[in-house]
Amino acid sequence: MRERHSAQHRRRTREFEAFVAGAGGRLLHAATLLTAEAPDANPRALRLLTAALAQTYARWQRLRGEDPYDRTRQELAARFARTAWRGRRPALPGVPGPRPGTGLLARLTPQERLILVLRLYEGVAEEQTAAMTGLPVDRVRAICARAVAAMRSTPATPKAAP
Repeated sequence: MRERHSAQHRRRTREFEAFVAGAGGRLLHAATLLTAEAPDANPRALRLLTAALAQTYARWQRLRGEDPYDRTRQELAARFARTAWRGRRPALPGVPGPRPGTGLLARLTPQERLILVLRLYEGVAEEQTAAMTGLPVDRVRAICARAVAAMRSTPATPKAAP
C-alpha cells in the first residue's frame, strides 16, 4: 500500500513539474503584468505565482479532466484580486510599504490590469472574465475599453539616454 501511494506521489510530482516547465514562463509573465512590476525585478509576481501553483499542486489529483493552466490562471486572478482590491495605496517616499509598480501596466488600476491581462493577454472571453471577477459582462467590457484607451493615450515613459 505504501509503495503504491509513493508511486502515485512520484507520478503526480512529475506531471506537475512538467506542467510548470511548460506553463511557468507564461504564468510568471501574466503575474508580472498584474503586479505592474518590471520583468527583471518582480518579487510580488513570484510570490503570487508560487501561491497559485501551490494551490494547483494541492488540487492536482482532483484536476483530472480539467485544464491545469486554466485552473492556475483562475487561482492567480483570484489571489491578485483579493490582495490588490483591498484599497492598498502606493507607498510614499520615506514611508515603508509596498512600492508602486514600474512595469508596462503600472499606470492602470489593479482592476483594469486584471481585466486587461485576462481579456487581451490571456484571451479569456468576456463572460468567463466576468465570472472570474464577479462583475457583470457590461462592466468588464467598459473596464477593458477604459484600460485600452488609457494605454493608448498615455505615452510610455521615455528611456533616459546613457
